[in-house]
Amino acid sequence: MTGVPLRRWDGAAWGAADARPIPEEAAVAIVIDGASQAVLMATPHDLRDFATGFALTEGLIAAPADITGFEEVAVAPATDLALAAVEARLWLRPGLAAGLAERRRAMVGPVGCGLCGVDSIAAALPAVVPVQSDARFGPGDVAAAMDALAAGQVLWRATPSIHAACLWTPGGALVREDVGRHNALDKLAGAAARAGADARAGIVAMTSRISVDLVQKAARMGAPVLAGAGVPTRLAVAWADAAGMTLIGRARDGAFDLFTHPARIEP
Repeated sequence: MTGVPLRRWDGAAWGAADARPIPEEAAVAIVIDGASQAVLMATPHDLRDFATGFALTEGLIAAPADITGFEEVAVAPATDLALAAVEARLWLRPGLAAGLAERRRAMVGPVGCGLCGVDSIAAALPAVVPVQSDARFGPGDVAAAMDALAAGQVLWRATPSIHAACLWTPGGALVREDVGRHNALDKLAGAAARAGADARAGIVAMTSRISVDLVQKAARMGAPVLAGAGVPTRLAVAWADAAGMTLIGRARDGAFDLFTHPARIEP
């Protein structure tokens, strides 16, 4: 799985997809003095800076001089996909360990975090949940889902700093909004469950790029298609492919890139 789109729908016909690069994404565990503090999905570059900045912004250290050692260790996640996972390990000067235990007891995730409270790679990359759906859609349905998403963005029209998630089916649409894209999808999942809407019969559309945790959430909803306005990460593409989910990116103005399981989108 390269992450390159399989095909592009230009609004009228299928064509060759651009071989444009897509971003990398890996589970990165911040491990301090041997204890995992958090796992974040991140671009796996500049991890010493990432771990140091995390420790600083979380108030675990006052300055880089509080760090006595660092190492970057690749680990094998407990999943059936061959995925990248890394531990960014810091060691601190004596006397700072007490603050780590207190933080773990009272950790509050930042707004929009897709893995708030997760402190192990196994929890961040669980077993793939396969999608069970025989639903088929046309390219026009993808455009309809994105149009329904836009129509339901009530908060966004008041302040454009809001994400939205939509469950579109031939019978209607549900839209939920939040400052965090993960929160918007969680709200949508709850609204669909409360309303008895069957995600297996529809398309989940989002205003954002698609990261692996959004694929995981949509798969747990049972959605056979996940479409986003932005470009998915390479890990999101791999996860969607393994889950049997059709993943769509750059869905705008009736056009889109199709990354996985093209048979579900009929011409």
